Amino acid sequence: MSATTHIDASALPKRGKSKPFYKVLYVQVLFAIVVGVLVGWLSPHFATNEWIKALGDGFVKLIKMVIAPIIFCTVVSGIAHIQDARKVGRVGIKALLYFEVVSSFALVLGLIVGNLFPVGHGLAAKPDAGAVAKYVDQASHMSAVDFVLHIIPDSVVGAFAKGDILQVLLFAVLFGFALMALGERGHRLRDVIDDAAHAVFGVIAIVMKAAPIGAFGAMAFTIGKYGPAALGNLIGLVALFYATSALFVVLVLGTIAKFVGFNIFKFIGYIKDELLIVLGTSSSESALPQLMEKLERLGCSKSVVGLVVPTGYSFNLDGTNIYMTLATLFIAQALGIELSFGDQVAILLVAMLTSKGASGVTGAGFVTLAGTLAAVNPALVPGMAIVFSIDKFMSEVRALTNITGNGVAAVFVSWWEGELDHDRLRANLSRNVDPSDVETAVTTG
Repeated sequence: MSATTHIDASALPKRGKSKPFYKVLYVQVLFAIVVGVLVGWLSPHFATNEWIKALGDGFVKLIKMVIAPIIFCTVVSGIAHIQDARKVGRVGIKALLYFEVVSSFALVLGLIVGNLFPVGHGLAAKPDAGAVAKYVDQASHMSAVDFVLHIIPDSVVGAFAKGDILQVLLFAVLFGFALMALGERGHRLRDVIDDAAHAVFGVIAIVMKAAPIGAFGAMAFTIGKYGPAALGNLIGLVALFYATSALFVVLVLGTIAKFVGFNIFKFIGYIKDELLIVLGTSSSESALPQLMEKLERLGCSKSVVGLVVPTGYSFNLDGTNIYMTLATLFIAQALGIELSFGDQVAILLVAMLTSKGASGVTGAGFVTLAGTLAAVNPALVPGMAIVFSIDKFMSEVRALTNITGNGVAAVFVSWWEGELDHDRLRANLSRNVDPSDVETAVTTG
């Protein structure tokens, strides 16, 4: 039985006992982001101080510190609670099928919009290949075989030490099956892992109280270093990417949500805390633990959440897919290189492969873009320097789209498995759950 059936709905915050608005986490984070933007704009010298940057980096590190144990405990517990081993394989196949279909929609949408609005034409920019050399070099060393072998850790301890999601996920799946095979003898160890997961979620709840400080530091440094003028003539690409991502969320994810039986806008409101943290830190991983917890509260099966969400961080990067096709067309337009229909089909096929596992690579979106360009047309690779300066401004939307897509994926696969609690879904979409509430986070896990 899924552990989500034991969640005490009475432990969730009631509307009648809501916190004052200034104590609500998402309000604090939003205020911190606004202040960070103002400080970065008005006092760039102060904002680019290494200690200001350390505020954002430190918060992300605090979150990443517990991602590996959260993934391990959640996946192992989810599998160990399943009586039929075939269910794990069935959920995995359904998740991968969903990922491929939705990722294809994201890639195609990016190509359509990029062709309809060729904002790269007439751009006066000289590419500097040296500025992106490290990204191109990194992408050239990540072949399909390397990616598959990289999933297997050199050691279990090394997987946890590096925080590699796919490696930890592989070991967790194997450990979960082994624990399942122990039957009654494994129940005590399973209970220990369940309790450990609750404790780690308690740590997350404590760390989340520092989210406003982290968001302020990250946003102030970004604006202070690049400044509003950094967008320059490339504002068209940034705006087009923002609009395309929003269109994808509303049309594609919104249609999926309506099919399952919920409203995409209510779902976005439900995970607003996580979205604002991602906006402030530019890292979708920083919100992964609390997203998984909220999905379980929402009525999703614990076993499905434990398998779909971590896997989605490598195989369901909708925002990254949109970015790759849009940026590829933009660079081709800027450099005056015509891409035939066959070339654009090749972009789709190559991007479908290069986007997998991107979350485990430094400079995720930019590295996958390098791999795509190198495979489609090497002449496009130097043009990466054109979008290099504004990549930071698009990374937030990539992360926001990715986390929203993975949340919807978990709900959809839970529904597909017949393990979605629709009554809880409807009830909790109207609740305001603050992830910084330690007592709530621990008792409702």
